[in-house]
Amino acid sequence: MNILILSRNVNLYSTSSLLRAGRNLGHTVKVVDHMQCDVMTGKDKQEVYYRQYPFQLVDAIIPRIGASATSYGAIIIRQFMLKGVISTLTPTALLQSRNKFASLQLLAANDIATPKTLISAYGVSGQEIHDALGAPPYIIKTLRSTHGEGVYKADSVGQAQRLLGSFMRSQQQVIIQEFIKEAIGEDIRVLVVGGKVVASMRRVAAAGEFRSNLHRGGSGYRVQLSEEEQVVALKAAEVMGLSVAGIDMLRSKRGPLVLEVNASPGLEGIEGVTGVDVAGHIIKMIEENRNIPQ
Repeated sequence: MNILILSRNVNLYSTSSLLRAGRNLGHTVKVVDHMQCDVMTGKDKQEVYYRQYPFQLVDAIIPRIGASATSYGAIIIRQFMLKGVISTLTPTALLQSRNKFASLQLLAANDIATPKTLISAYGVSGQEIHDALGAPPYIIKTLRSTHGEGVYKADSVGQAQRLLGSFMRSQQQVIIQEFIKEAIGEDIRVLVVGGKVVASMRRVAAAGEFRSNLHRGGSGYRVQLSEEEQVVALKAAEVMGLSVAGIDMLRSKRGPLVLEVNASPGLEGIEGVTGVDVAGHIIKMIEENRNIPQ
């Protein structure tokens, strides 16, 4: 097969891992910067160009679209799909997974438990925050936060109001969530590929840090998922329309709570911790065209 990896940097671990896995399995694999692609659409022509040259004989694409390129990345994915190319990520799934509140709406509407979350366009009073989410602390996130960036902990109602006010003045939309005390500094990352759980790890925050992201100094450990956690992870990926998904969840007194669902999950941490060739699973899913929403 001729496979394109849409990525801005061939040296990123996840991109390199996919490139290696595809070539090891006998495929022709190239990395293309989607921000250097152009699109032509019309009644008689649907085309994608790279540096002014049209793509030829592409069987599948693996989009690795960063948060800053979400909208344009979705355009490129859609155009390839209109040409009959298999994609491991649909534009709809990419767009809705990147909006944290839209994701939580979809999950909750499909009976998947999430932390209680509040969003407002005009601001909320301290009493409204307390009534909706209970006593502090609270977690405040920008809608497109990644790798723990844009995620803050407010230890009082007043601090939460000040943070919300600051974001509103800078015209950034944020969400505010209840703080799950029993899960402080820990979460579970689950990798789902083609409707199967292929790897999972427990992430633990560094000392003095409440965010467990490995990018922020957290540590990863192998973990055995409960049957309920596996079911929740698989359902979350299905609801979000993702054939490849990184599901972040908390272990709470209420059972597993899904924090977010990632459309382009990083592979470095989880492959390193678990020893699982996640990239290889993705290539084999493409070979079998298995459980890939189109």
